[in-house]
Amino acid sequence: MNKTSALEPRRGGRPSREEAGQIEERILDAAAALFFTEGYGLTSIEKIAKQAQISKRTFYARFNDKAALFQAVVHRVIEKLRPKGGANATDQLFTGQSLEEILYKLAPIVLRAALSAESLALHRIVLAEAIRFPELAMIMHEQGGRNEAIARFTALFEQDAKATKRPITNAAFKAEQFLFMLTAAPQRRALGLGIPLKESELSPWAKNTVDLFLNGFR
Repeated sequence: MNKTSALEPRRGGRPSREEAGQIEERILDAAAALFFTEGYGLTSIEKIAKQAQISKRTFYARFNDKAALFQAVVHRVIEKLRPKGGANATDQLFTGQSLEEILYKLAPIVLRAALSAESLALHRIVLAEAIRFPELAMIMHEQGGRNEAIARFTALFEQDAKATKRPITNAAFKAEQFLFMLTAAPQRRALGLGIPLKESELSPWAKNTVDLFLNGFR
């Protein structure tokens, strides 16, 4: 009996729900490891199947192609970066007595998520290979969580304007600019385009970003 067949359900049999979940996790683990170390272009379905100890038939029963697998990897990375506790935990982060309180609470969390090892690894892949594989940029745009974050902050700014009875225009633009101010330069530094921020510098960076943003916000 070969190693692959020992780890997969017997031919003709269907895996249990638990076995199916384990197989998919093995595929995602193998794909992430290979994508992050060898890049998207050099990672083949054959390599992923061998690393996950499955057959190509088992792979294609779950994913149409490599792009679909990359999308699943991105989705899993984003899910891991979400606060523990699901949607309720995220909702709690966006509540507070004032806009200032909420932003000071959220900024360091968002910054650390943007600088996580897996988040940076995804950005490296897209920056290096998006010209050859334009679908990667689209997948990151759709699955990377940035659109959701912009929507969340847009709603927060609109809610604050309503509560304080201050007019607001271009709330979505302000939300995007806040996230850019908070994460763009630290990410660039972490990707090798400058000196990376030290752990001790992250909280001050987040606070200073909120201070600067609020000074121009109202």
